[in-house]
Amino acid sequence: MGISGFEPTFLVGLEAVRENHRPRLAELRGRRLTGFALVRFVEDGEWFADCPVVLDFEGVRVEICHWKFDELSIDWNTIDTTAAITGWEWSEFTPVWSSADERLQPFVGQELREASLLEWRPSGQDLADGTIAVEFAFDADRFRICNGLDENTIEVGDPHPDFVRHRLG
Repeated sequence: MGISGFEPTFLVGLEAVRENHRPRLAELRGRRLTGFALVRFVEDGEWFADCPVVLDFEGVRVEICHWKFDELSIDWNTIDTTAAITGWEWSEFTPVWSSADERLQPFVGQELREASLLEWRPSGQDLADGTIAVEFAFDADRFRICNGLDENTIEVGDPHPDFVRHRLG
């Protein structure tokens, strides 16, 4: 993707993600969300949801990226969002890091109350069954970075009832 420092380690399933990231996600509790970065295209401002979502909690950056139907990478302090995104000369679009997003902006400055993993467990058959979302709860509201089946999605508010919450702290 041409993102400086981005070397994802994709994991599958709740146990793998929890085993590798529970302590660090839980340690974010009490920190303020001081910023975030998404990749947008210069030409139309659209979010390129294939790229990681970078959240900054007072200097501790968590980098979340979903891929394929069930893979999740969570990395820590590796991506340089000040560096230009390279390797897109073939494309008609120019990707850049952006701190503009109407869903995430209201959370900047708020203290994190809890981070959780959410496991999608629908009552019926569903291709997304077992996918993992990372949820961040604040006093005023919550948001989560979910698997949009080969890309990231950002959802705000209470999760769908088919999500099972796994608290980390």
